Amino acid sequence: MEKLINDFSFGLFFWQILLFVLLMLLLRKYAWKPILQAVNEREEGIKNALAAAEEAKKEMQNVTADSEKLLKEARAEREEMLKEARELKEKIIADSKEQAKIEGDKMIKQAQATIESEKKAAVADIKNQVANLSVEIAEKVIKEQLGNKDKQLKLVEDMLGDIKLN
Repeated sequence: MEKLINDFSFGLFFWQILLFVLLMLLLRKYAWKPILQAVNEREEGIKNALAAAEEAKKEMQNVTADSEKLLKEARAEREEMLKEARELKEKIIADSKEQAKIEGDKMIKQAQATIESEKKAAVADIKNQVANLSVEIAEKVIKEQLGNKDKQLKLVEDMLGDIKLN
């Protein structure tokens, strides 16, 4: 260290300081300002990117909330449509049952009327057949009884006796 103190030159020291100051001024003007400006621009760009990312995040949350809201509305609308469809189905089924009951009652009444008319026709037919058979039987009986003269007289006397009794 003594050697440095002994060899110290103020002129050289002055020129070194002057060159150092000039170098600092030149670096400040041509290097530090552009470097600091680039750093500041980069910092500003990062801040803008962070702000944009935050804005995008908020917008995404809003979009997510909106989509959830739309999804809930769609589900509620679907449920309402299903409810209406069920009610319509039940109404159609009830109307169909009522119509089927009315048609069934109508068919039963028609069948009963048909059965009654056929019953009356059958009873009338049976009466006609009984009447015809009765007439045929009476005719045969009368022919047989009137075939003999004694039987005829006896029949006339019996009839006259019945008339007097009444």
